[in-house]
Order: sequence, then C-alpha cells, then structure tokens
Amino acid sequence: MGCLFTNLGITAPVKVGDAFPDIGGFQLEGKLPDSLRGKIVLVDFWASWCGPCKGSFPVLEELHKRYAAQGLVVLGINLDDTKEAMNEFLAKHSASFTIVRDQKHQMVKTVSIATMPTSFVLDVDGKVRFLHNGFHGADTQKQYVEEIESLLKSVPVKTASK
Repeated sequence: MGCLFTNLGITAPVKVGDAFPDIGGFQLEGKLPDSLRGKIVLVDFWASWCGPCKGSFPVLEELHKRYAAQGLVVLGINLDDTKEAMNEFLAKHSASFTIVRDQKHQMVKTVSIATMPTSFVLDVDGKVRFLHNGFHGADTQKQYVEEIESLLKSVPVKTASK
C-alpha cells in the first residue's frame, strides 16, 4: 500500500534507467555518507504520517544490517514538515541506516514521487535500476532482496593489500 502524496509541484518523474539526481546537491538536513560512488544505494522517501512506512522500516533495517558490509547503502529521506515529527517516528521505529530530511521538499520535487513510501534502488553508477511505489510487505521485501543481490554481483570485491 502507498500513501498518496500530492501538491508538491511535481515535475517529470525519475524512472528506471535514469541517472538519479546527485543527492549531495540538495540542502538535506542531516549527514550523508561520505561517498555513495561505487555503492548500491536504496533511497527511500518516507514520512511519519505514512502508514506503510511503519511496515517498511524493519525491512530497511534488516537490509542495511544484512548487506552494508557488501556495499549496500540504505538512505532514508524524510519529508516531514518538522524535525519533531520525524524524531517521534524514529523513536518508535529505530533505524541504524542513514536518515536525512528534505525539509524544503527540493529533492522530492525533482525526483517526483506520487506515493509514500517510494524507493529507488541504484546501481554502482547511480542509475535507477528498480523503483518501488508503496510498500507491500513480504512481496516488496522479497523484491528488494532479489534486486540487491543481483546488483551486489557487480560490486568489485575489495582485497587487503600486502
């Protein structure tokens, strides 16, 4: 299920095959990872008022814990109007993956999403390989695992230098 998200001055939506906008080019509140280059990135747009987001958070947390060491970065982008609303949600739905807030809704306008949550799975080159509108429980979880595992095969294995 997804929460309808309207009245954001939506432009052309980012779709599968497109280069995802440079996340560092937006004025996001919070600290982004040092580098996303060469990583598989799951970008999830969410808000405290979105019911399906409550169900997606444990799945995102599990994916982060399971695949971070292999090159996955889970990045939650919050769209709440206030930091307090975001923090209240996070107090009930903990996350060890990176959370930032698009307080000015600049990024969400650029990406153009219609439902909450919406997530994009990006390859190592920052290209959108998979798109999820809404969160559909075990079905979405299964899709995430399959997509992430297929993309992780393209991440170079790092070896220790002697």
